[in-house]
Amino acid sequence: MADRAKKKYEKRSRPNGGANVPSPKQNFFYSYLDLFLKYLSAELRLAPNTYNKSYRYDLNSFAAFLEKKNIEDLKQIDKSDIRDYISCCRNNHLSSRSISRRISTLKTFFRFLLAENYIDFDPTSMIEHPKQGRILPKTLTVNEVDILLAVSENLDRGKLLEARNHVMLHLLYATGLRVSELVNLSLVSFNRHSGNLRVLGKGGKERLVPIGEQARVLLEEYLDDIRPRLLHGKTSPSLFITRQGRAMTRNRYWQILKDIGRQAGINKNVSPHGLRHSFATHLLENGADLRSVQLMLGHSDISTTQLYTHVERSRLKSIHKKFHPRG
Repeated sequence: MADRAKKKYEKRSRPNGGANVPSPKQNFFYSYLDLFLKYLSAELRLAPNTYNKSYRYDLNSFAAFLEKKNIEDLKQIDKSDIRDYISCCRNNHLSSRSISRRISTLKTFFRFLLAENYIDFDPTSMIEHPKQGRILPKTLTVNEVDILLAVSENLDRGKLLEARNHVMLHLLYATGLRVSELVNLSLVSFNRHSGNLRVLGKGGKERLVPIGEQARVLLEEYLDDIRPRLLHGKTSPSLFITRQGRAMTRNRYWQILKDIGRQAGINKNVSPHGLRHSFATHLLENGADLRSVQLMLGHSDISTTQLYTHVERSRLKSIHKKFHPRG
């Protein structure tokens, strides 16, 4: 760690030789944990919600493991202890993803301790992350999407909010937008002449997304009739608004979509991200090329988009098994 950081932490208590050394009755580990969390906040600028929910949680688990092994000094910890901890996580049926996260936490923690001269070597240096299988996206079938849209359309009879929700649902499936992109659309995002949306995606990257004729007609009706009545003469820069004229939040729209899915009787988890997966999968199933889907989804790396080809291949396998005479 840089000298600046070292000087900063020298002002705080040093568990291996300072005025405020923890007494033997105290759990030795937590004094280091507190210093580490301060480092995450001051040097890495992590939000409290981030380091409390992940780093603190993971390290509390590791502290409990050390206590069971009667380890009372950081310098006692070696690679075999780390491997035993990982085995313990597996025995507790943690997923490979969760175990990998805990290993990452330990690696960051011990690198900090080594840089601060609390330990002489890093016991996690040769520890590898477990292999993780690809998680295939959960998608709705075309028929399930049709049912969802039909139920949503029937809910909008004369009600402004239900009509707005139907337009948002239709647009979400027509474009494959992330829910954050959908709720953050501005009034000037939609170009009536070209029928495109200008979307601000991850990393502040802009992209143009075509919306299709049906979604275009619905969006124009929303802009010409529904939105003005929701505003009651007020103004707002946001495309999709609440009765108060404020932008819709992603959590609120997630709840709305869940409710529509429940009313449609769809047993799957209906979510904005699931509709995004369905958008991409259905395009590929109907012959769209991978590069075009990548551009519409706003993926910076085509390998991310290639995940959907696994979904398509799994579908082909099921079709072959069902219909081939020797499947």
